[in-house]
Amino acid sequence: MQLNRREFLQTATAAAMAAPFTASAEETPAYNVVVLMSDEHNPKFTSVQGHPFLQTPNLERLAARGTLFENGYCPSPLCHPSRSAFLTGRRTHEIQVYNNCNVVSYDYPGYGAVLAGQGVHTVHLGKSDFYRPVAEAGFSECIEAHDRPRPGDLNVSRNPLAIRVGDGQQRAHAWGVREHAWAGDTAVVDAALEWLRTRPQTLGKPFTLVANVNAPHFPHYNTQAIWERYPQGADLPAHGFEAASAKHPYAQDLQNHFETHTFNEEQIRGLRRGYLGCVTYIDHAVGRFLDTLDQAGLSENTVFIYCSDHGEMLGKFGMWWKCSLYEDSVRVPIYACGPGFQAGKRVAAPAGLLDVQATLFAATGKSRPAGWSGQPLQEVAKLPADRPIFSEYHGHGTRGSSFMVREGDWKLLWHHGAASQLFNLAEDPEELNNCSGKGAKVEQDLQTLLRSFVDPEAEHARAEAFIEEQEKMLAALQGT
Repeated sequence: MQLNRREFLQTATAAAMAAPFTASAEETPAYNVVVLMSDEHNPKFTSVQGHPFLQTPNLERLAARGTLFENGYCPSPLCHPSRSAFLTGRRTHEIQVYNNCNVVSYDYPGYGAVLAGQGVHTVHLGKSDFYRPVAEAGFSECIEAHDRPRPGDLNVSRNPLAIRVGDGQQRAHAWGVREHAWAGDTAVVDAALEWLRTRPQTLGKPFTLVANVNAPHFPHYNTQAIWERYPQGADLPAHGFEAASAKHPYAQDLQNHFETHTFNEEQIRGLRRGYLGCVTYIDHAVGRFLDTLDQAGLSENTVFIYCSDHGEMLGKFGMWWKCSLYEDSVRVPIYACGPGFQAGKRVAAPAGLLDVQATLFAATGKSRPAGWSGQPLQEVAKLPADRPIFSEYHGHGTRGSSFMVREGDWKLLWHHGAASQLFNLAEDPEELNNCSGKGAKVEQDLQTLLRSFVDPEAEHARAEAFIEEQEKMLAALQGT
């Protein structure tokens, strides 16, 4: 790989820090921002966005108090790339955080340090999963915080495709009742709420607090009371291996990578039922945040956002977890209430986690570095429904890089070395009918749109070279 990493990092970091800041409206009042970010929440699994029996009353309450962004997307449907993009305000390919292997670290500036440098008290709680240790990310405070242990995921090979032998069956059994389900998440939520009750009045400055929890990410363990709530949740996906979209080469790659063909009916039903319980836990946490903000007298001057880092396939097309640019994997919930957000409003314009990050700056009235992507959610709420949105995937389980663009009802998936896919989400929200090759003008326009974000062939080659270097570094660590 023709890349001097030290020179690359020095150049990239210096450029980011030296770049002029975007203009800031100093007259704008400075508000606080609280974000609850879950992990692996498919927004279809809420009563707000149409689930037939799952009840999420606190998300309904949040939507009534504020604004629901009905078409939320992640930067990349995998934890490490998505969260690293959120921290930096930059797209996955720009920072080269392609997968869950963290054998390479970077020192890109993140929002915690940039805001802290402008007088905002920045707090991070819970899961980090960034391109660098959270203690080095420049937050004013880190509480109950933990990093992905280095070197992270070892199964990053795309050529040949890595197979997680036996790993799928381990995950397939991870559901049912456990007395202390969500104990780690509860510790994070408890710490966040205690901070909100006691610390803001001592600061004398605006703050951002981002609390990160693991639910509804697997394993799908529930307490007994919540497990009993949704027996009808032990169902089967409406669209499985038989669907045409399940037979696309990239879908088959993921099925093989995780050995999902080995899942039996009992396991599928158990995992799907357990996921509903994990979403129920998240809904309860949302309610606790809303109650605490009210009780602490913070609701009038604090923006509260609920979002997730990516979605969950949950067996659709024979696929589980994330790693795909299909809607169930790449979509995320995004809700916002507080100053600047209209109560009961639903926004059709697509929004992303980079927009959520931009909101931290807009709400606190601070300047965001030029070149960072995304617009504040307050602005996105005013945009038309055909606002373009972009996502990408370079991680484990597929033979190469994939890219997604959506504009209006149409969504294009571009895959290296495999056929593109084109879906009309208004007519085909489940992505069952590939229209690629049938709507030449639409597809051509989306291809042009994609290339306004990235050169897909060049970026695939760049990612492949990077991953090969990661593999060499992993081999050196393992002494092979």
